[in-house]
Amino acid sequence: MRDDTVARNYAETLFELGVRSDALEEYAEAIATVAQLIEDDPKVRLFMETPRIRDEERKEVILRALGSALPKHVVHFVLVMIEKRRQRLLPEVSREYHLLLDAHMGREHVQVTVARPIDDATKNIITEKLSAALGKQAIPHIQVQPALLGGLVIRTGDTIYDGSIRRQLERMRRQLLQVRLPVGVAGAQQAMNQPDPNS
Repeated sequence: MRDDTVARNYAETLFELGVRSDALEEYAEAIATVAQLIEDDPKVRLFMETPRIRDEERKEVILRALGSALPKHVVHFVLVMIEKRRQRLLPEVSREYHLLLDAHMGREHVQVTVARPIDDATKNIITEKLSAALGKQAIPHIQVQPALLGGLVIRTGDTIYDGSIRRQLERMRRQLLQVRLPVGVAGAQQAMNQPDPNS
């Protein structure tokens, strides 16, 4: 079974535990904490993944370090993943869990690329407009790309809405190149492009 499928299955299990405990957001923060520890600290990642450490030792350390800091169901979930030798998938499980949570809460993450930095008021307007258009709570992730010149590019899932000035200028350029010039104008244009024999 592919790793992404396995991670999704584990995430669904943890999500179901979160539903039963009425603690979806709390579990999201907890599994994200574990994932961040693994991703940000090479020593933690090595400890979690190296075969030189016995699983029982790994579990004891996890219990001491996280047992009182995280919800018991999440800690037990991590221990089970260690037993199953799937602990390297914990960061992916966290990402899959958050996707499930966003879908459950009616939220959608949207990539918004702008030409220059925007203030909070503008970001709030973009959030409101996107939420209204999508019919769900939009969570915009703003990226600055000066090459756009102006406007913005919105990406949600596999769909891209390009309202940038660069895109508009490119569209205008293509339209101008496709225009058929009258015979007289075309002849004059050709003559202008000929080299001057007197030069």
